[in-house]
Amino acid sequence: MSRFLLVVCLSMVIAACQREETKSVEQFYLRPVILPDGTTVHAEVNTQKADMGRGMMFRDSFPEGRGMLFIHGTPGLYPYWMYQTKVPLDIIWMDRAGRVVEISENTPPCTTKASECPNYGGTKEATVVLELPGGSGRRHGVALGEVIRF
Repeated sequence: MSRFLLVVCLSMVIAACQREETKSVEQFYLRPVILPDGTTVHAEVNTQKADMGRGMMFRDSFPEGRGMLFIHGTPGLYPYWMYQTKVPLDIIWMDRAGRVVEISENTPPCTTKASECPNYGGTKEATVVLELPGGSGRRHGVALGEVIRF
């Protein structure tokens, strides 16, 4: 009887585990971000200076429905650049509450020398910066004063 009970218990545990959706390692690093029109994108979160500096460098694509969220420790002026970025981006600066304070739409890639790449934005105090594929911000209602939830 005890073997039977053991088999039944193990079967139940295995069945419960199989119902869990298997997530890739990548999914653990994504955070849902809700744009003004209600669309949810899944954003990689960067809080470390080295990760923020690398951002979208060397990536060949940036699919719709994805984003990159940079969370700065304190409010400040945070200009961004596109050095070694291969695709156009919408760069969106927000305050701590997610209110959009500055936007650089379809920011062009820069594949020349680092010293020749211009800075974008960083003229308004912000705490959080969101990067989206170029042109997608406008399609989803991103505008100055709108709120993005993250």
